[in-house]
Amino acid sequence: MAKAKSRGATRVRIRQERAAGRTHADYTGGIYGSLLAASVVVGAGTLGSFPRLELALLLLATSLVFWIAHVHAQLFGARLVRQSLDRHAVVAVCREEWPIVNAAVPPVIAVGVGWLLGMDLAGTLWLTLAVAVAGQVGWSIAAAREARASWALAASAGAVNLVIGLLIVVLKVGLTH
Repeated sequence: MAKAKSRGATRVRIRQERAAGRTHADYTGGIYGSLLAASVVVGAGTLGSFPRLELALLLLATSLVFWIAHVHAQLFGARLVRQSLDRHAVVAVCREEWPIVNAAVPPVIAVGVGWLLGMDLAGTLWLTLAVAVAGQVGWSIAAAREARASWALAASAGAVNLVIGLLIVVLKVGLTH
């Protein structure tokens, strides 16, 4: 009986945490995942025989590895201090951090679009980088609006993330020239 009450209390606490922190977790993961995808594109200068496939796999694999790292950090770095772990807590954290992986999907699609449009590898890399930076800006504006920020503040958040994205572009230009 006490164990069932404990599980029920844990579920309620997880739902409350999710409701209170969902915007933060969802948008933070999306912004972070887009930034990560842009960084992967910049670092993907030496691809092998199948560069587009390798880039797509690298984007997905990197996002999955970072998702696992974030889940691990949340479960053992923060939550373990506040509550005991159970299956529901693990599933909740996995779900909350999933936007890191979701953010890699548009850049992966951009790799395919570049191929379909007949772009060379350099063009495909630039398209993919642009999509990743646009995602980063979009996630930040959506986060600001979800937090009920004014349009001016949302635009400022987007501008800050655009500057961060442009720093990544400058890094890419510096590495390729």
